[in-house]
Amino acid sequence: MAKARDEILEWARQGRIPPEHVRKALEVAGALPNESQWRNFFDKVLLSFGAVLLGAGVIFFFAYNWQDLGRFAKFALVQAPILAGLIVIWKAGVDSAVGKAALLAVTLLVGALLALVGQTYQTGADTFELFAVWALAILPWTLVARFPALWLIWLALLNVAISLYYTTMGRMWGFLFRPEALLWALFGFNTLALVVWESLAALGVKWLRERWSVRVLAVASGGLATTLAMYGIIDSPHDLAWEVGGWVAWMIAAFLVYRYLVTDLFVLAGGLLSLILVVVTAILKEVRFESAPAFLFIGLIVIGISAAGGWWLKQVAAEEETV
Repeated sequence: MAKARDEILEWARQGRIPPEHVRKALEVAGALPNESQWRNFFDKVLLSFGAVLLGAGVIFFFAYNWQDLGRFAKFALVQAPILAGLIVIWKAGVDSAVGKAALLAVTLLVGALLALVGQTYQTGADTFELFAVWALAILPWTLVARFPALWLIWLALLNVAISLYYTTMGRMWGFLFRPEALLWALFGFNTLALVVWESLAALGVKWLRERWSVRVLAVASGGLATTLAMYGIIDSPHDLAWEVGGWVAWMIAAFLVYRYLVTDLFVLAGGLLSLILVVVTAILKEVRFESAPAFLFIGLIVIGISAAGGWWLKQVAAEEETV
């Protein structure tokens, strides 16, 4: 459907289809979703949002009424929806849309239950331990659910746990837990997750082939690589910072993978944005902007890279359409 839609829109852009006939051409080619497909799409989206809001609503309700609720009421308020959610998953099946929505809600409520246990019994655990245990607790059904959104939540929990761990330990061992160490840790973790995800998808795990979830990981990994490079350019005392070297390695690897192995224009466009940010950061460090020509210079640099990148992406898209 996407390929037919792109071809028709390209014909329209070339003037081969009059503007008033574009919609009719899309309908004839079956490039527009029908009423049933739209209803099914909105059903799934609203169901997922409803499940997440239900879990968040329970959490905010007992947080707001914390002083007015007894210990048993608090536990019942969290455990009862978890039990109800598990029953729904059992009845509907973990592969159904209803089962997956219930799984999202139960995942949120498990975190609320762990936080409630910590607050009620004053376990003395650090905050990063809460998120680490939360990730560990939902790991069994994350493994069996085959649900990309749940895996992304699991990875997000570990990202938060790593960040809080470095923040907590940094207060005691500051010289060992400098800001770039946290960025390196998160960059390594998310890049490893991206490599494993892409590798398993390439090996034939179908449910991991949804590109939106891979792109979320690519944005996390690429964003951290870019942040590291900008940090290295601004703060590093060395001429060639390790952070810039890591970013260059990431850019080369991403280009080779997403241009020649798994062509993905979204990731390639993200790489161009990263290039613009790093180049502008390097210029800002070296050049004093005391006059209008200096600002014009950096504006022309951004426009030049953007225009060249846009032209290149268009060529890549055209090559993909002819394959």
